[in-house]
Amino acid sequence: MEFLYEYGMFLAKAVTIVVAIVAVIIVVLASTVKHKSDKGELRITNLSEELEELKHGLKEELLSKKQFKAYEKQLKAEEKAKDKAADDASTGKVFVIDFKGSIDAAEVASLREEISAILAIAEKGDEVVVNVESGGGMVHGYGLASSQLDRLRQANIPLTVCVDKVAASGGYMMACVANKIYAAPFAIVGSIGVVAQLPNFNRLLKKHEIDYEQHTAGNFKRTLTVFGENSDEGRQKFQEELEETHVLFKAFVGKYRPELDLVKVATGEHWYGQQAIELGLVDAISTSDDVIMSLAAERTVYKMRYQVRKKLADKIAHGASLSVNAIFNRLIEKNRPM
Repeated sequence: MEFLYEYGMFLAKAVTIVVAIVAVIIVVLASTVKHKSDKGELRITNLSEELEELKHGLKEELLSKKQFKAYEKQLKAEEKAKDKAADDASTGKVFVIDFKGSIDAAEVASLREEISAILAIAEKGDEVVVNVESGGGMVHGYGLASSQLDRLRQANIPLTVCVDKVAASGGYMMACVANKIYAAPFAIVGSIGVVAQLPNFNRLLKKHEIDYEQHTAGNFKRTLTVFGENSDEGRQKFQEELEETHVLFKAFVGKYRPELDLVKVATGEHWYGQQAIELGLVDAISTSDDVIMSLAAERTVYKMRYQVRKKLADKIAHGASLSVNAIFNRLIEKNRPM
């Protein structure tokens, strides 16, 4: 039994070495050859069709054969009426985008591609719905994300933002660009303010007799530092910069929602959807599901998603990692001494 256990561990080590060598070769090849998978792809899903298929399947399951036959007959009549109405006058399409933002708003890269695609094909009567979920983050990242949504406004394409969970700070900066904002009853919105915080290890460094030097050209090239000794002058300048950013934030919100009492709502506080509607931060209480289903009843709704393809090397390395783990687990289980 001990021999089998040692042999199993030797075999596992040998497999690991072979896999490691293969992984190194793949990485070297990947660094010298460009793959088409480096680029992303735009995926379009017809949500209207998916909802109709779901409804059709449920009807078939729940209704009797006679009732289902009558339903299908009624459905055909409705489809003919829809086709005729579409020929007489275009009701326009609805494009849905999801934006789930991180601290640095890195998702703006995909948002840019999605909006550019919509602008390339949009026609009169079309509309865009964006599901925003973010607690905010870096000013420049969310500033760019808001500017991407503004491209739709500039093109006179009606824009709706739905907030199911949270659109605070930078998230609300995006939401306020919309012509109409829907929020779930307990969604968090607002937080029109600016915050910055950083630790300072200067006293710890001094305690251990570690010197730290920082050289700048310009009095306020660096206001506060993590390792150096901060001055009152630097703190004051840093606070002034925060206040200036807050002024810009308030002006941005006021541009799109001029009816807001900024003195009351731009305090950095956040509110739930039910409270936010009373303050004018949102326009109606509803979930994104209800909004989309309502639109799909009369118009064709498409979901737009730009997705970056994973590199071949990443896929193989991930698969190899899973395989090695599986081999180790099997060998240990089979050869474990009793």
